[in-house]
Amino acid sequence: MEQILRLQASDLQYLLPELALVVTAVILSLLDLALPNRVNRTFIGWLTLVGIVVSGVFVTLQLNPAEPVQLLNFSYRVDDFSNIMKLLVLTGTALVVLMSIGFVKEDSIPHVGEYYYFYLPAALGAMIMSSSGDLITLYVGLELLSITSYLLVAMKKKDGLSNEGAFKYLVMGGISSAIILYGMSFLYGMSGSTNLMEIGQALPTLAASYEPLLYLAFFLLLAGFGFKIAAAPFHSWAPDVYQGAPTPVTAFLAVVSKAAGFAILFRVFYVLFAFNSFEGTKLQSDVFLAISVMAAIAMVVGNFTALKQTNMKRLLAYSGIANAGYILVPIATYFSVTHYANFSEFIFYLIAYLVMNIGAFAVLMIVEAAEGHTEAKGFAGLYYRAPLTAVAMVLLVLSLAGIPLSGGFFGKFYIILGTMQTQQYWLGALMIATSVVSLYYYFGIVRQMFMRSDYEPAPVRVSVPLGIVVWLCALVSVALGVVPQAVLKGIDTIFTLTSDFIIR
Repeated sequence: MEQILRLQASDLQYLLPELALVVTAVILSLLDLALPNRVNRTFIGWLTLVGIVVSGVFVTLQLNPAEPVQLLNFSYRVDDFSNIMKLLVLTGTALVVLMSIGFVKEDSIPHVGEYYYFYLPAALGAMIMSSSGDLITLYVGLELLSITSYLLVAMKKKDGLSNEGAFKYLVMGGISSAIILYGMSFLYGMSGSTNLMEIGQALPTLAASYEPLLYLAFFLLLAGFGFKIAAAPFHSWAPDVYQGAPTPVTAFLAVVSKAAGFAILFRVFYVLFAFNSFEGTKLQSDVFLAISVMAAIAMVVGNFTALKQTNMKRLLAYSGIANAGYILVPIATYFSVTHYANFSEFIFYLIAYLVMNIGAFAVLMIVEAAEGHTEAKGFAGLYYRAPLTAVAMVLLVLSLAGIPLSGGFFGKFYIILGTMQTQQYWLGALMIATSVVSLYYYFGIVRQMFMRSDYEPAPVRVSVPLGIVVWLCALVSVALGVVPQAVLKGIDTIFTLTSDFIIR
């Protein structure tokens, strides 16, 4: 018994990033309960930010371990795949919390303290998903993220759109979770295990006897994860939820929640299907063809539907659907002799996606505070009211549109090169075509800011936290376009395919 206790105690050092979030959430929840109602809860936002930073420091210290760490009977894995994804999750959450400070008011959100520290369990769920090596652990993290997200969307209790969005999100989220669980049940029934490594080892021998069930399990998981990443045709919830949720929460759903979904989708489908040889069946090629088709549908539906949007939250929602398609492409092309940089392409575009979207939502928050709404017309004449903010928005729009010398451009460029190396020319051509379509609605924002000087808008005030987030995201987006190779080299230095991704 003493030996078991010593082993459990020593394992806690690998769980310090997660424990930091748990401890901070517990302390802040007790502090919020103890404080009188009249006390301003803004400082809880700063303490939440401190907890996220501490967790990020612990993750950074775990980068490049000598060997991946397997915990809880191989159900929890600490490797550089999970560490990189955790840093993305924590960075996105920290930026969302920072831009909420000074923006969130008690007249719109009654429980400001809860609003801030609810981000901690949500980020914790995303981190658990990133490290999951077992279907049960995966599902626990997924539900922790999902349930907390439902609560965050419903924070504006007196807002009809918020209540409607939260209800739709709850119902559709519950259905998607059930679909994922149903797909997992087939994998467990066939392999007799919930461990991803053991399932991956068993699938090749099961393919001949259970091929229809394997297809069914895959499509159930793809549909469920497709909802979590808001990829068409499983995207219908996103525009209404994004529009109804508080704008920082919308940014969290668009970036952090989506990144967690991509992390587990990448790990599950690659461990189960990419590294196995299914002799006598087309299962492997069909799996990645299905992902390619979903990526294509997301790109087309997202970009073409965004053309007619007049509400900025809905426009960014459809933009996010299109970007989900772009991010799916590195997963769909999978590894080959001529192409093995999928993870680097995937992470590079995720980093660019994180900064350009959070920056755009931060600018939207500035306009929303001035105009009282999130319609695109609120950007009219922004250059004449807040020139620095307008310039930052231009930099972010250039990245969103994929204009050269921006992070978004090189993110798409590397992914398109990957499709060419794997001879999936149709997918690369579709990426180029839909990116051209996106120029119309992205530059519609620029047109509003610079060419609508006759509009009589309200004065714009930029708080310090919002200004920091806007310019930090804009500058990082530009930096990604200036030194993309340095970023890719850094990712390749940290990540090693054989030890950091293949669960063994």
